[in-house]
Amino acid sequence: MAIRKYLPFLLILVALTARFLPRARTIDDAFITFRYARNLLEGHGFVFNPGERVQGTTTPIYTFLMTGLGYLTGGSHTSFPSLSLTLNAIADAITCFLLWKLGLHLKSELVGIATSLLWAIAPYSVTFAIGGLETSVYVLLLTGVFFFYITNRYNLTSVFAALTLLTRPDAVIFIGPLIVDRLHRAKSYHERIQSSEILLFFLPCLAWGLFATFYFGSPIPHSVQAKLMAYRLESNASLIRLLQHFSTPFFEQNIFGVIWIGFGLILYPFLYLIGARKAFRIDPRYLAYIVFPWLYFLVFALPNPLIFRWYLTPPLPPYFLFILFGLEKVLTDLLSKIKYVYFTSKWQGAILFFFCLLLPTTSTLSEWRLHPDHGPDRPAPQMAWIKLELLYRQAADRITSQIQPGQVLAAGDVGVLGYYTKARILDTVGLNSPQSLQYYPLGPEYYVINYAIPTSLILEEKPDWIIILDVYGRLTLLSDKEFLKQYRLIDTIPTDIYGSQGMLIFKKNPD
Repeated sequence: MAIRKYLPFLLILVALTARFLPRARTIDDAFITFRYARNLLEGHGFVFNPGERVQGTTTPIYTFLMTGLGYLTGGSHTSFPSLSLTLNAIADAITCFLLWKLGLHLKSELVGIATSLLWAIAPYSVTFAIGGLETSVYVLLLTGVFFFYITNRYNLTSVFAALTLLTRPDAVIFIGPLIVDRLHRAKSYHERIQSSEILLFFLPCLAWGLFATFYFGSPIPHSVQAKLMAYRLESNASLIRLLQHFSTPFFEQNIFGVIWIGFGLILYPFLYLIGARKAFRIDPRYLAYIVFPWLYFLVFALPNPLIFRWYLTPPLPPYFLFILFGLEKVLTDLLSKIKYVYFTSKWQGAILFFFCLLLPTTSTLSEWRLHPDHGPDRPAPQMAWIKLELLYRQAADRITSQIQPGQVLAAGDVGVLGYYTKARILDTVGLNSPQSLQYYPLGPEYYVINYAIPTSLILEEKPDWIIILDVYGRLTLLSDKEFLKQYRLIDTIPTDIYGSQGMLIFKKNPD
């Protein structure tokens, strides 16, 4: 068919449309990266607050990409949300192309098409592409590493592996097994490992490690420690969230209800195992890609961190691929055993098309909304939720003209506020302000939700301004007489987000 000639371009077009159609719906954490990039462009260095060398971002490569592209498109006045949307859309489009190629490598164009199309429209893919995070670039690099590996382009594998690791440190979950597989194959099949492979991987990683140690004092991002200390979760909360995620990859709960979760917990690992087994028989080098989603599951479930939505995205491409590959095999084997004349090859193709492509894509599209209830009135995934970001933008607009040079603004969510006010920020979570961590952990009696601001942090650091949801301080700041004596409430933005009674803007009273 003539359409097959243009199939890759159609998949790329779907991916681009699915991202440019909703427009930017930028997430708070993305604004943290944008502020780092803007400070680099303005000559302040790799910092969130000028003069404070703290590695509060876990994605140096994405930060440098934003900086470089910003330099080419307007300097520090660049619209980083629009810039990141364009970069992420292109990254996801290339990922779609590579996923299609992986399907061809497995001798199943249908699975390649379905996996590519699902990634193009997947809410977990689209949401963080339009949300400005590094997720799209990260997944592209992960997919590129594996694609170059199975096509014997080991120098490119090494380059992409280094870039992936410098985009997000959790890439070690995939890079580690891939290195082990490479060493095993070199030993078992007498494949020589070139020195260029080693240098192309280790030199960029070593260069960043030395720079980060010299510049920040440690190669480990400070934000990693902060996220583990500041948030309080119930036991096994991360495990439960990951189980829900892995049992509903195509948002089947929107159609079948929550009862599907129990069904999906059995169905998808079964199909994944069948697909992975067949892929491994075709090419044993698939092993690292096969184990990646499950290693990722364990690494994020066992420490029980707060699972941000974007943490759930990276394992999805291989998860889609091997589930669909397994489903195709099960259906093919089943249909081959049915002797009825009605199941001609044409009918078999239609059945495979329905279950492997049409059904999962239709189910996935159930998470999209033609008219979201906030943000741009354009089709977007329901989970592309930015109500909190819009409130912080309102708060920033209300106080920007009042903040004096050198004054400090304290907040628990610092991306939007830091980007739009340009004030010096006291990050009460501690991602960008190391001094905050000495006040954690707090006792459980101080939490209304999974985060609370310590009263002593504010009283001792004495920020000039504070902007918080009331649930962040209801049992700490707002119940403390000394705090209420030192700070006055100057504005409230009504909201019920997280059970709040409003977003509160405080200003310190004159001494």
